[in-house]
This record gives sequence, structure tokens and C-alpha cells, in this order.
Amino acid sequence: MSSKDDFKSIRFQRKTIQKFKTFSSKLEGSYSENLEEMMNFFERHSLSPYDTLGVNMISVENRLKRRMNAMIAIMKDIEKTQTKPTTAMLQALFEETETPKKNLVLEKKYFSDDGATRIDKKQ
Repeated sequence: MSSKDDFKSIRFQRKTIQKFKTFSSKLEGSYSENLEEMMNFFERHSLSPYDTLGVNMISVENRLKRRMNAMIAIMKDIEKTQTKPTTAMLQALFEETETPKKNLVLEKKYFSDDGATRIDKKQ
């Protein structure tokens, strides 16, 4: 507030003034600024001081739950489609793999019927 702002008075009951002063002392700013912020809060959230927050808080809670569930679904999808495959590929690249031992295939003519090897005379 600037020093040029006009001040007007409103009549309040003494107990209301005392209660507001106690409440306002817990906050920063002047009485006018605190009252202005309180009115802005009610307008911004489409609330009335006469409403109970039960219904409004339930709707806010449900909205937050839906957003959280959507975020969880997005994160699970990212993990499934991006993180896990990338990790698997990197592990495969850096993993030391043993070369599979291949069985040697020898021609049948070098073996006798009893399983012992023989050598052709032509070689």
C-alpha cells in the first residue's frame, strides 16, 4: 500500500477485532494487507466463508489423486518403453560374454565304426 491510499473505517464487534488482530499477528503485513489477501484467497478458489470445506476439499483431493495416478502411469510407461530397454542394451554392451564353444564338425571318413579316428593314406 502506498501512503496516499485513503483509509475508511468499518464497524466491527470488539471480539471480532480482537480475534482478527490475534490472527493477523501470526502473519506478515498490515491488517489491510492480510484482509485483502484473505478476500483474494476466497475469490481465487471460488469459496465462500459460509461454505464448509468438506465438499470442496473432497473434490480437490479427488482431482489431486487423478493427477497423481496420471503421473504414475506416465512414469511407468517411460520406465517400460525407455528406461528398461536402454538399460538392457547398455548392460549387453558392457557385459563380458563368453564365446560359445562350437563343436567341431569332422567329416565322417575320418572316423571308424568303433569311434576311433583314422587317417586316410592319401593325405
